[in-house]
Order: sequence, then C-alpha cells, then structure tokens
Amino acid sequence: MRVNHVGEICAQALYQSQALFGRSEDLRRHFEHAAEEELDHLAWTAERLAQLGTHTSRLAPFWWAGAFAWGSLAGIAGDRWSLGFVVETERQVEAHLASHLDRLPAEDAQSRAIVDQMKREEAEHAEAALAAGALPLPAVVRGLMRVAAKVMTIVAHRV
Repeated sequence: MRVNHVGEICAQALYQSQALFGRSEDLRRHFEHAAEEELDHLAWTAERLAQLGTHTSRLAPFWWAGAFAWGSLAGIAGDRWSLGFVVETERQVEAHLASHLDRLPAEDAQSRAIVDQMKREEAEHAEAALAAGALPLPAVVRGLMRVAAKVMTIVAHRV
C-alpha cells in the first residue's frame, strides 16, 4: 500500500505541473479536476497504511519533486504530448494495480476494494486523456517511464 500511496503523491505532482504548463484553459481545468480526484486515492492509501500500522514513504518529497519534473517536461512539450503522458502513466499505473490485486490476500477486502476502485478511476483518466486528443508517446519515452516506475516501486516498498 505504501507504493500505491507514493503513486498518488506522484499523481498530484504530475497533474499540478501539467496544469501549470498547459497551454489551454480547458486542459488546465482537466488536470486540476484529475488532481482533485486523485486526492481521494491519496487519502485512502494514507488511511489504509495507518490502519495497517505502517508508515508512508520517507522519501515523499523526493517522489513529488521527481514527478513534478516529469510532468513539467510533458507540459512544456505541448498539450497533446502532455495528454499522451497521462495516458501512458495511467496505463502503467493500471497494470501495477492489477498486479497488486493479484498479490493481495483474498481476506484483505479493504485493501482490495481501495486498489480496485483506484484501478477503475485510473483507466477513466487514461480514456479522458485519449478523448481530449492525446498523442502516443515514443517507445523510448514509454520505456524510460517504466524504468522510473520500477525504481520507484522497489525503493518505495522499502523506504
């Protein structure tokens, strides 16, 4: 659940930076709305971590700063590229959450419900970005994003 919480910290930073650099008012509103929706995920995961008697990642400011940088680059690249970044991010997050559901114990109904709801909403964010005109990212960018996510997952799980 700590990794999911870090993912939600990153989602806040990504959407905030993309809203900051968005060129159209509609896109800025789109990102601000998505960030508001992700606040629920952030609260759910933080609460679940507390219930499980564990801590959030001690590297939260680092994760936020890194995600803000990635989102800024996407925003600077242009609105349609920024939307493409959302699509790829949300697809990768959705895959992570699906694998997390596979690993969660069946008896942990509360964590499973949180992860399942988050997975559905992340898919909706990807679809909304596609509908808004997202451009597909180059394979090299998608690969870099996967590597960054893997590093984040491994480190956040432990720290």
